[in-house]
Amino acid sequence: MDNNIETEVKVEEEIKEDKPEEKAKRRTWLGLPIFSWVFFGIAAFALIVMLTYIISEDFANFYNRYPAAFLRGLFAAITSIIPCSIAEAAIIFAPVLMVAIIIYANKRYTSSWREVGKFLLMTLSVASLFFSTFALNFGAGYHTSSVDKLLELERRDVSAEELRETAEFLASEINKYTAGLASNTEGSTIMPYGYDTLSEKLVEAYDKVCDEHEFISRFSSKVKPVLLSEPWTYTHIAGVYTYFTGESNINVNFPDYTIPYTAAHEMAHQRGIAREDEANFVAFLVCAASDDDYIRYSGYLNLYEYVSNALYRADKDAYAEVRASLDPVARVEMSAYSKFFDKYRENVAATVTETVNNTYLTIQGTPGTKSYGMVVDLAVAYIAGK
Repeated sequence: MDNNIETEVKVEEEIKEDKPEEKAKRRTWLGLPIFSWVFFGIAAFALIVMLTYIISEDFANFYNRYPAAFLRGLFAAITSIIPCSIAEAAIIFAPVLMVAIIIYANKRYTSSWREVGKFLLMTLSVASLFFSTFALNFGAGYHTSSVDKLLELERRDVSAEELRETAEFLASEINKYTAGLASNTEGSTIMPYGYDTLSEKLVEAYDKVCDEHEFISRFSSKVKPVLLSEPWTYTHIAGVYTYFTGESNINVNFPDYTIPYTAAHEMAHQRGIAREDEANFVAFLVCAASDDDYIRYSGYLNLYEYVSNALYRADKDAYAEVRASLDPVARVEMSAYSKFFDKYRENVAATVTETVNNTYLTIQGTPGTKSYGMVVDLAVAYIAGK
C-alpha cells in the first residue's frame, strides 16, 4: 500500500513538472517562438511582393497606389495620435533597450550554443520587420512609372536659356508673396503659424493636387517636429520619412522658409513618391496649389534655389541678372540661410550621413544624393509647358 502511494505521488509530481514544458512546446515550433515564425513568414511574403514589383512596373504602380497606400495611411493615422516623433524616441532610447536586451539574453540564452543560436534567430525575426515594412509600405515607389511619364512631361537636358527662363518665372512668383512677411533680426522670414496648422494647410493643398493626379495617395497626416533638431542639423538633413512608423519628421532648426517645402517633400514620400527629385517636384506642386501665401513663397523660393544653382553653373551673368530681379526680402533670406549654415557646413557627421544616404539611394536604383537636384529638369519641363 505504501509503495503504491509513493508511486502515485511521483506520477503526480511528474505531471506537474511536465505542464510548464507542455505549455512551452505549444508556444514554440522547432525551438523558436511562434511569433518568430510569423515574422519570418511576413518577411517571405514581403520578399515575393518586392521581387514582383521590381520585375513589373505595372504591378509596382498598382501596389504602390492601393495596398501600400492603405498601409502608409494606416501607419500615419496611428502615429499621428502621438504629437512627438516616435521614430526619434526610438532612436534616443535604442541604446538603453539594447543594453536591457543584452542583459536579458545573458541570463536567459547563454546556457548552450543552441540557446545562443535560438536568441540570434529570434532577434533576426524581429529585425526582419524593418525589411517587411519597407517592402510592403514604401519600396514599390522606387519602381513605379516616373513622375514625368505620369504627368506627360518631356524630360531632357536643358539649355542655359531654358534655365534662365525658368528662374525668371520663379523669381516673379516669389515677388508676389514677399509683401507683409515678418523677418527676424538675421533676415529670415517667420512662418506665421505652428506645425499643426501647417499640416492642415498642406493636407488641404495635397487634396487639390490629388484631384488632378490620382497616382498621389490621398489621406490626412501630420508633420512631426524633431526635438533634437539642432544637433541633427550637423547631418545636413532637413527632414526624413520613417517608413516603419509612417511619420514625416521635420528638422525645425532650419530657417522657417524651408519648413513648408521640406514638410511637403516628406509628405510626398508618405504618399508613395519615393524618388528624391520627384518628391521635390511634388512638394513644389503642393506648395504652389496652397491657398496660403507663406507656403507658396516657400515652394517657389526653394525650387528657385535648385534652378538658380544650375543656372549659376551654366551662365553666371544670367544668374546675377535674375537674382537682382528678386525682391530684397528673398535675397536677404538666402543670404541669412548661408550665414546660418556656415556653422554646420563642414563636419564628420555630414560626411558620414552623405555617404550612407548616397549608398541607400543608389541601392534603390537612383543616381544617389545628386538626384535631389534633378528636380531642375522636371521644373523646366513643367514650367515651359505652362
